[in-house]
Amino acid sequence: MKTNNIYIAQPANNEQVTALEAFMKALKIKFEVKKDLSYDPDFVDKILQGDTDFETGKGRKVSLDELNKLWK
Repeated sequence: MKTNNIYIAQPANNEQVTALEAFMKALKIKFEVKKDLSYDPDFVDKILQGDTDFETGKGRKVSLDELNKLWK
């Protein structure tokens, strides 16, 4: 049986890492370890550019009423 569930564990120390890996292997559960969880550099650049643009006056504040009108 295959499920669509994804579980994300965040062990606090090496002892927990070892225990989790042993548990998964013992139950023959397929798992992968991702060591690099950094954001896409292009995404980070866009966010930083947006912050810079706003600080230099290229942005504008929108009131809650203006925002609500956009949804109607």
